[in-house]
Amino acid sequence: MENNVSTALLNTRFSVLDLVPIVEGVTASEAIQRSLNLARHVEKLGYTRFWISEHHNMESLASSAPTILIGHIAGGTTTIRVGSGGVMLPNHAPLVVAEQFGTLGTLYPNRIDLGLGRAPGTDQRTAMALRRYRQETVQDFPDNIDELQVYLSSENATAAVRATPGEGVELPLYLLGSSTFSAELAGKKGLPYAFASHFAPTHLHDALRLYHQNFRPSSQLDKPYTMACINVIAADTDEEAQRLATSAKRFMLGVIRNTRKPLSPPVASMQGEWSQMERMQIEQMMHYSFIGSKQTVAAGLAQFQKETQVDELIVISHIYDHSARLKSYKIVSELFEAKDEPAYSS
Repeated sequence: MENNVSTALLNTRFSVLDLVPIVEGVTASEAIQRSLNLARHVEKLGYTRFWISEHHNMESLASSAPTILIGHIAGGTTTIRVGSGGVMLPNHAPLVVAEQFGTLGTLYPNRIDLGLGRAPGTDQRTAMALRRYRQETVQDFPDNIDELQVYLSSENATAAVRATPGEGVELPLYLLGSSTFSAELAGKKGLPYAFASHFAPTHLHDALRLYHQNFRPSSQLDKPYTMACINVIAADTDEEAQRLATSAKRFMLGVIRNTRKPLSPPVASMQGEWSQMERMQIEQMMHYSFIGSKQTVAAGLAQFQKETQVDELIVISHIYDHSARLKSYKIVSELFEAKDEPAYSS
């Protein structure tokens, strides 16, 4: 059975999404250093890329400045691709994003990914503070992407406003989302598409279908390229993995209660931790979670890949103990073979 499962996953790339979690008893500085340690770990294991998300006003996450963190991670690694998963474009002027990522792409050639999202990455009050009370329209996100692509293009060399560094830098764009809107837009723009199925699974299959239906080849991509982010917690036994997963469930409980405290230690059982309604809500949000031993996780991932046919799986693991987190990624790495060919970049 294990060989059959491995065969099913051989042609699927595996990558990492890191929220730079702050766990109980650990400072933001220590959280950032743990993320660098994780990046070095998964680089050795053969993962394709290491992405950092943008979140604001959350004492549980140290990822409010992903551009700076990407530079820190890229500088501390040598081969793995590093990028944003993603930059929330409505929070930033396209020119600033082009200059910042153009600088990263200049410092670390052919290693930087620019993933773009349109959610605020925070609560509405903080979003208003970030955006200086500017209200976003439906068309703003597509227009901002167009503007960003212009700044990054070599053709912009004669324009009055230019991105230096940035102009002509090898910097692949990815669209991220949890809705059919972003999927259709990615298809029409001929960009790779990553779905946030780790917390918003509802529209996964509709989004993938619309992306393929609307795909138009572009200068960056000649055929569709899909990615899905999933929760994975792997351990020696199913029982140990389920215990470790209680930290992730308590983290999600904080999200729906809007408390969002640092990641807490695992508990023996979630009984008494949540109400029946909260349990149902979290189980729905974490529908695409693969928790268990190597064999259990392998079977689940193989089935997910068979159902979605995604080109790449992006793994996120909310685990309190750092050594257990490293071990989980090691177990997952045993399900795929390190690819000899270059990682997808354009």
